[in-house]
Amino acid sequence: MVDGRADGGPGWPIRPSSITSFGKLSTRQILLSAGARRWYLGAAIALIWLVSIAQAAVDHSGSVAAAVAGVALVVVFGLAFLAGAPLTWSLPARRRLLVPAGLLVLSFALFPWIQWDVVGSWTYVGVLVGMGLLPWRVTWPVILGLAAAALIALGVTEGWSEDILWVPAIILSISAMMAAFARTTATIAQLRDTQAELEILAVERERSRVGRDLHDILGHSLTVITVKAELAGRLVDADPVRARTEIAEVEGLARGALADVRATVAGFRGVNVSTELAAARSALTAAGITADLPSSTDVVPADRRELAGWVVREGVTNVIRHSSAATCRISFRGGEVEVADDGIGPAAPAAVSTGLTGLRERVEATGGRMSVGRSDLGGFSLRVLL
Repeated sequence: MVDGRADGGPGWPIRPSSITSFGKLSTRQILLSAGARRWYLGAAIALIWLVSIAQAAVDHSGSVAAAVAGVALVVVFGLAFLAGAPLTWSLPARRRLLVPAGLLVLSFALFPWIQWDVVGSWTYVGVLVGMGLLPWRVTWPVILGLAAAALIALGVTEGWSEDILWVPAIILSISAMMAAFARTTATIAQLRDTQAELEILAVERERSRVGRDLHDILGHSLTVITVKAELAGRLVDADPVRARTEIAEVEGLARGALADVRATVAGFRGVNVSTELAAARSALTAAGITADLPSSTDVVPADRRELAGWVVREGVTNVIRHSSAATCRISFRGGEVEVADDGIGPAAPAAVSTGLTGLRERVEATGGRMSVGRSDLGGFSLRVLL
């Protein structure tokens, strides 16, 4: 894992949104990434402290060539510090200490010029340790060890006095501060990633909702329209008046379906169990199926009436489409809605109805339970515990 969580570290403090796998990038790509560039802007300010180290190298040089070499080494040290953080972030947690360790070794290249004053450059080493986003149980001992080493080196070479405390104190305080800063920045980056993922999931959920609602709406409406159109076709010669009535109802259903589709896309469509029962009676009658429906919906809880409406809608649609039934019974009892028929049984509807899958998702999303099987009428039964 590039973010290091598998190895104990929280990952890149600044993660470019366009890059998800730093392990596939070259060193050049890592050093030129957006996250690295943001690091350079802040870290460059810290390089001002190297001016004093470069001045000390010049002061301790015996010749111009030595002075130039000393300044060049300070420049190389500064560039290594700048590149160190991005390179550290690209490594697994177990290898991240290699980069600050390398910078520590590089600091001793200045030893011939400034001797143990090189401990002044160890603050940069501590910063890389802090920016490495290692667990605190690793970060604290390394930072404390670095500060202690600086204290011992200065104490042995300059004598034990209060004057030697300020360099170790700076190493400790700045390194700890940068470690806390890196973790805060990493947390913000992770929150942004999480927000982006949630936005994607929200889009997927909305797409699923629209698809499910369109299926439920159009599936029911087109089924009823088909039945009524077939009935009108048979009545054109036998009963033209009734045929015109059925055609008018088909037109009304088509307009209603169009309005429902528009409302569904807008996200404002609702379903009511009472309205669905009335529509079910009309659809079943047109299909030549006897409708055994409850006379009241008062037993359905107010907060479950929409879900009950979806159950009635999908159940009746399946009866008309698949059951070849003569009777359809809808009942409400004990917080349960059942749509049952005396048709060919559960094999056909359960096998082919995409609507049942969508209905199950709807039911389970509200904490209900749905079951299908054979009814006591001998056909198909759809039960939903609201």
